[in-house]
Amino acid sequence: MFFDVDGRGNEIFPTVFALWKVPELLPSFMLKGGEVSRFVIGGADLMFPGINIPAEGLPSFSSGEPWAVKVPGNPAPIAVGSTTMSSTDAVKAGFRGKALRITHYYRDLLWESVEGHYVPNAGFLEDAVFEDPASTLSVHSSDECQATRDASYEQQNEVESKEILESADMNDVISEPHPSLIAELDCKNDIVEQVTADASNLNVTDNVAADESTTEEQYTLSTADVDAYLDKCLLQALHTTVKDKDLPMPGSTLWSNHVLPCRPSGIMLDIKKSSHKKLSKWLQSKSSAALISVKEDKYKKETVLVSVNRSHPDFLSFKPEKRQEQKIDQAADQATTSESRLKKMLEVVDIYKPSVHVNPIFASVGADTGKLYSASEASDIVFKYIEKENLVKPTNKAFVVLDPTLCDALFKGTIKKGSTYPTEIHKKDLGLTFVSRMQAHYVVTRGSESVVRKGSLKTIQIVTERRQGNKKVTKVSGVETFLMDAEALASELQKKFACSTSVQELPGKKGHEVLIQGGVIDDVARHLVEQYGVPKRYIEVLDKTKK
Repeated sequence: MFFDVDGRGNEIFPTVFALWKVPELLPSFMLKGGEVSRFVIGGADLMFPGINIPAEGLPSFSSGEPWAVKVPGNPAPIAVGSTTMSSTDAVKAGFRGKALRITHYYRDLLWESVEGHYVPNAGFLEDAVFEDPASTLSVHSSDECQATRDASYEQQNEVESKEILESADMNDVISEPHPSLIAELDCKNDIVEQVTADASNLNVTDNVAADESTTEEQYTLSTADVDAYLDKCLLQALHTTVKDKDLPMPGSTLWSNHVLPCRPSGIMLDIKKSSHKKLSKWLQSKSSAALISVKEDKYKKETVLVSVNRSHPDFLSFKPEKRQEQKIDQAADQATTSESRLKKMLEVVDIYKPSVHVNPIFASVGADTGKLYSASEASDIVFKYIEKENLVKPTNKAFVVLDPTLCDALFKGTIKKGSTYPTEIHKKDLGLTFVSRMQAHYVVTRGSESVVRKGSLKTIQIVTERRQGNKKVTKVSGVETFLMDAEALASELQKKFACSTSVQELPGKKGHEVLIQGGVIDDVARHLVEQYGVPKRYIEVLDKTKK
């Protein structure tokens, strides 16, 4: 139910399991959405830009207070930690920087160590051990309590590091702790007193069978259940939030911005728990069923949703939930309102500039040819041109007839000499083809800093190789692309891995290279993902020390 961070009784926190039983035990920060929660349950600390700050502001808090983390639409906290600054300092900092130092999150090692040990009829964790370097807390059911105490006295003298809870009354799950533990804890500590006072209100209902079934129903899903929820959430998203004008859409965007917000309250969807195991395989299965159409982006190595079959029987027979749709609309409004507060977290957006090929299309509809457009905005331009020129094929509205201007924009210079130009194109292929004829750019934003660069986004290179003396060295380059300072990163990695680091300028090209002593290629990649929010698809690793 509780764990001690340093073993001295200075920092005692309720576990995520305890917060599931009593969600309001601690005050909580509400995340902006599922995209942020992936970083939190991956072990990253919570940053202020990822918090949904209400219009009236956050409640008052001081530095070092225990707080929980929740996601919209789910009362169950997913993590717990301590605040890094007070609410006053947070306002002065413009709600930037680290808000919560995460000490425990859903499905981390502490969670895994006690999973499956909950005893419903006793309300305790049977034989579950919460361990840290300095202390051990063992919690036993009432039937074994006395025997465990006797065995511990006979087998070892270090009983000072254990707390045995006895269940004297089924209506009171907190009983008298072992006297030796009381002597060890510093009762003057405010955090310990507060948590102990809150914990005294914990109760287990007599209807333990119903409590057990409710817990399992809410948090434990079979593979078939996960598959069913995935299908339901996808159909809900296709009906409510996924619009044809937004296509093509990356699979990761479909998942985080559309599918996850459609899940029922209290349900945590994990694609790895499904029969498909991977997002790409799930989308491919739906494409095989003709519900959607997808294609692989060989450059980004990601599955892209290109069209939706809205005449499919599954789509037509599904009736979206109005309540859920309203929640999604409200969440979207809140996200729009608080979007201006999104600072520091990394954001990478692909944008496109009109080229000489497509300039006549933009000029025809009065669009600015010097402006940068997203893929969705560019698709709107070409469809506006089609509507203006009335180019939809009368006999088959799924196709567009190509006039000379549109044909040149899409295919001039790509058709071999002697070959005939196409006379029509399917609507689902029009957007991708039109965007591919524009000049690719990208925008990288981190906090208040933003930069626009031409071309495709270059990845971060992490290479481990051997040097003289058979010593390993790990080299990291390309961090400037993601607005990261090489010197600051080297200093962080030096402290994190307790090794020497250095920074050198790359020969013949812009940028710097960070050198780390030792083979820490996987650790560096994980650090970039968790602490800097760099997507895994933008990190390339190469271990030259392996034969």
